[in-house]
Amino acid sequence: MTHLILQSPSLSTENTENIAAIARAEGVQSLGSTAARLLNIDDSEKEEVARQCDSLNLDYAFLDIVRRLGECRILAMDMDSTLINIECIDEIADMAGRKAQVAAITEAAMRGEITDFSESLRRRVALLEGVSVQALEQVYAERLRLNAGAEPLIQAAKKAGLKIMLVSGGFTFFTDKLKQRLSLDETHANVLDVSDGKLTGKVLGDIVDAQGKADRLQALAQATGAQKHQIIALGDGANDLKMLALAGYSVAYRAKPVVRAQARFALNVSGLDAVLNWFRA
Repeated sequence: MTHLILQSPSLSTENTENIAAIARAEGVQSLGSTAARLLNIDDSEKEEVARQCDSLNLDYAFLDIVRRLGECRILAMDMDSTLINIECIDEIADMAGRKAQVAAITEAAMRGEITDFSESLRRRVALLEGVSVQALEQVYAERLRLNAGAEPLIQAAKKAGLKIMLVSGGFTFFTDKLKQRLSLDETHANVLDVSDGKLTGKVLGDIVDAQGKADRLQALAQATGAQKHQIIALGDGANDLKMLALAGYSVAYRAKPVVRAQARFALNVSGLDAVLNWFRA
């Protein structure tokens, strides 16, 4: 027995009914103006359903079991381009007139073309040498915004008793602020070296790379006794894949193709709180 969740910011009755017909659903439940649950679909039609949803710009999720959110124990998220709307390092570089150089490395790393994330990060941070810490404050105040649905997702997860972890290949300057702002349980990121109020172009300590993200999620899972099906993890880049592999609810959010291909779910058009529609009240 498989249920199908359809979602879109402008989900039409016509599209829902068309997909329901293709999926041979036994029933349709409205989950509001942006989502619907199709009951007991024909598993043999999954590939065609996926093709049709992609062509109609609909997010979709196949679920064997619709659990309660409270049955999960962890919500783990990447920061840059997942929880927030920017790549912080690119915006810091922009303040110094070096965005094009840094962004090119960032993009290649997120696509998986540069496989050594630590080396790519060091290369990018080196380009930030001499940038004032005030530039980071400006990025946070003027450019950093939470992605749509971030706060409702976090609030619902907290209410349901989940531990919420932000784990980033970015920087503690931003994760610390978001931890306080959103009352997150844990945040992990890289530490920029600062001297006389300016970046030295170096990162202090071990770099939080793909394995680092997975290790921190694994540690939290052990601490909470969370099994794979009790973990929700969201990310957009290649360095999130090892973390996503630990989660029963692995979510590619506005993600690179390599991530969409390996994650169980993808949110291409809906907000982060679309995750909540995969669970029952």
